[in-house]
Amino acid sequence: MDKPTAVSYRRPSGPETQRFAAIIPGEERNLPLERLLRRLHRIYKWLVVIPVLGLSTFINGMSVVTLVWFVPPKTLSRIFGKSWARINSWVTPMIVSVKGREHIDPAQSYVIVCNHQSQYDIFVLYGWLGIDFKWIMKQELRNIPVIGVACEKLGHIYVDRSNREAALAAIEMAKSRLIDGTSVLFFPEGTRSRDGRLKKFKRGAFHLALDLQLPLLPITINGTREILPSDTLDLFPGRATMTIHKPISIEGYGPEQIMALSDQVRQKIEAVLEQPA
Repeated sequence: MDKPTAVSYRRPSGPETQRFAAIIPGEERNLPLERLLRRLHRIYKWLVVIPVLGLSTFINGMSVVTLVWFVPPKTLSRIFGKSWARINSWVTPMIVSVKGREHIDPAQSYVIVCNHQSQYDIFVLYGWLGIDFKWIMKQELRNIPVIGVACEKLGHIYVDRSNREAALAAIEMAKSRLIDGTSVLFFPEGTRSRDGRLKKFKRGAFHLALDLQLPLLPITINGTREILPSDTLDLFPGRATMTIHKPISIEGYGPEQIMALSDQVRQKIEAVLEQPA
């Protein structure tokens, strides 16, 4: 009698391939096992991940709102922002690796420019960048319970993109906060990329860098889109990598070279950006 033949399942190509590749290395995939893992993680997500996210957000946010009267926002951001990001990353779980940390001078303020593919980019930056920075955030986020107030107390800047005068006033406010190594962070695409490709850059970050004569710090984040795709709750464990590029000096650039400066930063970010299949 012939012995039964072992059957190996080759994982199909496409977005799902990238998601499972982050967890199960190698070329061969056991599709029934992958489906089982997905079902189990859906249960884990609702029973563990989402409750921990809600509880940690409430506790850290309320701690910031309470302690900001006694503790400098910079210290609170370093303690509670980092712990909030790492707790939720570990619970997911998301494993984060960082490349290029040696390119950061802690005493230098930067205009940080980063690609944006997932809400988990926020955890990566807050949890692993290791420097104090202020977000440029859309005004609508101010209405989120606890988070909205906590971010305001930490000195993050809300921008009403529908009101040009209010947006310019918010940028002026940001300028006064960029001292003693505090940086400002932009997602220049303006929103999350739905397909993983880098979108067209808006110019606000580059105008601010020229106005303040601050170097630009390009950052590329890979892997978060496979952990939590945009506009979904389809969460799955994975690995993320943050690449910190060498800062770009704005010396020699003027308002008429804004596009050239933007293109140079974009090329840096895109050079190590994993393209979708």
